[in-house]
Amino acid sequence: MEILLLPEAAQEFEDAVVYLEEEEPGLGGRFRSELDSHVRWIALNPTIPRLRDGVYRRVNLQVFPYYIAYLIKNESVWILAIAHGHRRPNYWIDRRTPNGHPDGGINSESLRSSP
Repeated sequence: MEILLLPEAAQEFEDAVVYLEEEEPGLGGRFRSELDSHVRWIALNPTIPRLRDGVYRRVNLQVFPYYIAYLIKNESVWILAIAHGHRRPNYWIDRRTPNGHPDGGINSESLRSSP
C-alpha cells in the first residue's frame, strides 16, 4: 500500500529528528529508524490498529513517546501526524482528510533521507 504524509506530518517528523539529535547525538537517527520500521509495518498491516473516532488509526512507537496517526483512503495510507504522546493531545485532529493538499502529500521515502 502506498504511504503518503501530509506536509504537516513531514514537518513534525523533521522537527522531532532535529530536536532529538540536539538532545543527544545519534538519537535523531534512532528515532528515524524506529519510525521507518513502524511505517513499513503499517504499509503491510494497515487495518490491524483499531479505528479511533471511526476515522483514523494510531500506532505508538515502542522506544520514543510518539505515535503515528493515519487513515486509509483510496488504497493509500495517509499519515496525518507524527505526534508526541504527552503533548497537545489531538491538536492535529482537523487533518482527518487530505483535502486541501492537492500535491498528493509527501511520499514516505522522505523519512529515510537525512535533513
